[in-house]
Amino acid sequence: MAEKKTKNFILRVDADTMDAIEAWAADEFRSTNGQLQWIITEALRKAKRLPKKKM
Repeated sequence: MAEKKTKNFILRVDADTMDAIEAWAADEFRSTNGQLQWIITEALRKAKRLPKKKM
C-alpha cells in the first residue's frame, strides 16, 4: 500500500475562527488538525478540485 505524503505549513487565523474550529473539532471527536484537514478536503471535493484516484 502506498504511503501518503504530508506537507507541513503555517496557518494564521483570527482567534474567533480558531475557537470555532476547535469547538467543531471537539463536537466531532477530532483533533483541531484533523478538523482542518477534513474542512479543506470537503471544500476541495465539493469544488471538484481533488486529483483523480489511480486504480
